[in-house]
Amino acid sequence: MAARSYGQYCGVVTALEQVGERWSLLIVRDLLVGPRRYGDLKNGLPRIPTNILSKRLKELQDDGVVRRVPLAHRGLVYELTERGRALEPLMLALGEWGFGAMGDPDPDDIVTLDSMTMAFRTAFRADVAAGLPATRYEVHVGPVALNLAVEGGALRVRPVEGGPLVRVADGDLAAEADADLVLVCGPGIRELIAGNVTATEAIEAELVSVQAGDPALLARFAQTFHLETVPAPARPGAVT
Repeated sequence: MAARSYGQYCGVVTALEQVGERWSLLIVRDLLVGPRRYGDLKNGLPRIPTNILSKRLKELQDDGVVRRVPLAHRGLVYELTERGRALEPLMLALGEWGFGAMGDPDPDDIVTLDSMTMAFRTAFRADVAAGLPATRYEVHVGPVALNLAVEGGALRVRPVEGGPLVRVADGDLAAEADADLVLVCGPGIRELIAGNVTATEAIEAELVSVQAGDPALLARFAQTFHLETVPAPARPGAVT
């Protein structure tokens, strides 16, 4: 019996044997954003030991989820196979399911470019966006800066050139930004995405800061990026 075998004949068991090991799904999450070099994966998962990263990549390759290919100007990179890319709906659903149980972050929790990219892809509501005007958002969350281009029912996510804001107070930001709305926010943005606060309330509570563009567009942002949440039950002994 293989070391990772649960000894049961079941599709769920087979899936767990292939991607259920610690860190495996986070590697898949980052590769759903695009091909990555070994160093890119390590930087995006700073707490993973290098020997574990190497082991997980080999396991994922052996199981036909990941492959290593040459990419122009980048050398050898890891990318998802067709079988690996088929995990995207599962990853988005898993992210939506986990959203309902997210509390405040621990002091040493981090956000990464790939994790935030997948977070916005998870929250994107294509059916709603299809009925709204095309809009470009620029969102800054900690060290991550993303352009979210919404047109029809499609979303394109890409990093902001130059990285996060370094001159928030400068009056020339609006002229530089290639977006209809520029936001700076922290973990509290989840309250807006969950619909727990309105756009106006989010601004008043300083959960979101509008740096450029029409603040009224924040309501459109909240329509476009929204997660219906089923809160996790309170832990025994928790004060409610």
